[in-house]
Amino acid sequence: MTWDIEKLDLDAYLTRIGYDGPLAPTAATLRAVHLAHVQAIPFENLDVLLGRGVRLDLDSLQDKMVTGGRGGYCHEQNLLFAAALERLGFTLKRHLARIRLGRYHLPRSHATLTVVVDSRTWLADVGFGGDGLVEPMPFEDGATLESGTWRWRLGRDGDFWVLHSGPDSEETQLYAFRPDEPHYPSDFEVANFYVSEYPQSPFRHHVLVQRTTADTRIRLEDLPVTTAEELATTLSDRFGIEIAERDAHAVLPKLTT
Repeated sequence: MTWDIEKLDLDAYLTRIGYDGPLAPTAATLRAVHLAHVQAIPFENLDVLLGRGVRLDLDSLQDKMVTGGRGGYCHEQNLLFAAALERLGFTLKRHLARIRLGRYHLPRSHATLTVVVDSRTWLADVGFGGDGLVEPMPFEDGATLESGTWRWRLGRDGDFWVLHSGPDSEETQLYAFRPDEPHYPSDFEVANFYVSEYPQSPFRHHVLVQRTTADTRIRLEDLPVTTAEELATTLSDRFGIEIAERDAHAVLPKLTT
């Protein structure tokens, strides 16, 4: 696999996220496109639960999330976003991070980005789900970001940079990574295989669907769904995700575990 950013249909991507603002590679554009992406493309793992696997080549990412109207998880979301940013003229790096969430020494399984704009570096991440970023934040030790009722902080832990979420008294470490460590397409293929195929991966056992608005996170697990018909309708009405009824029947048991 290579990045193949020239294959991206940039106009179709911008239409998908509902963005028609300035396209110059500025900090304001980065923030606006990041926010538009997060609000338009849901976080979800349905294909993993359906045994269909997850492909990271750009054609597959576009077929699924741009023309197909679906969502995806971190590798899909951030690699699509990275291609769009590079097509817009941004300079960036793709990274693999270790999820923390109260644990240490987990595999490098989360995809994230750093973007350089006018000599300043930003952390950009449209694919964490949960309490992840909704807009980019300065990649600086001690930097904080507030967006509505949400708050994040970046800090150092030895050679690692750690993204925290929540107020000071209730902070959670989301993930940690080393920005100086190079990662290549093959590294993302390995991490993606672990997330989607490893038997103990949580993505294989739980339905994870989330949509973020300007001030709300809507999670499927918080909604009253008890039948396959309700599941298909809820995915369509609340998340913009269309799935066949047979797929809803296959996924439903994972929603209740």
